[in-house]
Amino acid sequence: MLDLEYAAPAPKVIAGAKHDWELVIGLEVHAQVATKAKLFSGASTLFGAEPNSNVAFVDAGMPGMLPVINEACVAQAVRTGLGLKAQINLMSAFDRKNYFYPDLPQGYQISQLYHPIVGEGEVLVELGDGTARLVRIERIHLEQDAGKSIHDMDPTMSFVDLNRTGVALMEIVSRPDIRGPEEAAAYVAKLRQIMRYLGTCDGNMQNGNLRADVNVSVCRPGDYEKYQATQDFGHLGTRCEIKNMNSMRFIQMAIEVEARRQIAIIEDGGSVTQETRLYDPDKNETRSMRSKEEAHDYRYFPDPDLLPLEIEQAWVDDIKASLPELPDAKKARFISDFGLSDYDASVLTADVSNAAYFEDVAKGGDGKLAANWVINELFGRLKKDGDKGIADSPIPAARLAQIVALIKAETISGKIAKDVFDIAYTQDRDPAEIVETEGMKQVTDTGAIEAAVDEIIAANPAQVEKAKANPKLAGWFVGQVMKSTGGKANPAAVNALVAAKLGL
Repeated sequence: MLDLEYAAPAPKVIAGAKHDWELVIGLEVHAQVATKAKLFSGASTLFGAEPNSNVAFVDAGMPGMLPVINEACVAQAVRTGLGLKAQINLMSAFDRKNYFYPDLPQGYQISQLYHPIVGEGEVLVELGDGTARLVRIERIHLEQDAGKSIHDMDPTMSFVDLNRTGVALMEIVSRPDIRGPEEAAAYVAKLRQIMRYLGTCDGNMQNGNLRADVNVSVCRPGDYEKYQATQDFGHLGTRCEIKNMNSMRFIQMAIEVEARRQIAIIEDGGSVTQETRLYDPDKNETRSMRSKEEAHDYRYFPDPDLLPLEIEQAWVDDIKASLPELPDAKKARFISDFGLSDYDASVLTADVSNAAYFEDVAKGGDGKLAANWVINELFGRLKKDGDKGIADSPIPAARLAQIVALIKAETISGKIAKDVFDIAYTQDRDPAEIVETEGMKQVTDTGAIEAAVDEIIAANPAQVEKAKANPKLAGWFVGQVMKSTGGKANPAAVNALVAAKLGL
């Protein structure tokens, strides 16, 4: 855990009409592999293309067309596995998962049931309150995505877009280690963060590039501990799968409503049926989609067109050597090297681009001051301007670093710095030039400051008496001096002089 210690969070408890119940959750996260071509063809993976324009013959299931493995997809899966501290299997194999659906032209999906490319790993999921859950990864396998059926373009017909058909997916399967809706969303967010750092998936849930199937069951308090001790799933309740969740908020809402549905059934004397369900956010309910299939229902068998996939350990080692610093390690370093709080380090490392921007600002300067300006001033302004990202920032890191350096050198005060920031942000000007041409340099001449303090004190004898009786009122004099100097006086010098002059 990189020398960061966390307590495990308490499980989510839901009060039923008769008993208390606990949640048990496992997730199957489908992450689109970040490559230019599909898993078994050279067709483009570009999002937003004209329907059915990114389709090779093999994707369309044309007779005689054979799949050819895309090495870049394999490398990205290995890279993801290494980032999740998982076992990399040097031998894996592809299977056919047989089922019929209009957007699956081959009549089967090529997947990896028996021999996945990545084995067991783990993810540390922090919850922001000093607790964290270590979630075990069972496996990651490569598989093809299906196409998309469109039902709302015509009142009598449905349409099929095969652009996604054959796009490479990594299915990341967790153990049932997650114990609450917030944990489930945090787990998906952590996976997305890690894969964005690795460059293996862009994590765009709106485009369908990251989506989750959520398995939910309930059990009585104490039963989960029996499962942990024995690994006997009989201690847990019957699970239902909620399919294709592409929103963190909806994941949480769906888990909550599905758990309450199951509790009501059990407490009413019924039994939960294992099935696949869909979540309707408008009605805030889950509804049955189909009975839950088992492996034999899909008639899995080894794909006869693809040899077992064998990779070399040296190749895996080369990929491992190229891994970037990952979020947990970067956060620990930010806390250690820059003296940041856990919260500030978490905010800055949430996105790899944000972290890189901050490091450029903090380079050779004051890390805490840089963090304050990046988080509060820059992020605040970007959010106000339409929730923009760091890539859209009109002020480069080098210029914000200049502002931090000018504050640190006491060339400008924090108050003046906000004016400099506003000009640099809106006018594309250099901070040092702004300070010089706009006459914004901080007054550090104690003689000039002392004259201003004397003038304010002489003009306000009644306020002087009040301040001597109540030293907290000395702040009024500081404010007046800052006002009279246009905010340019050194605040520390003003405070010291006011206190001395008033005998406080």
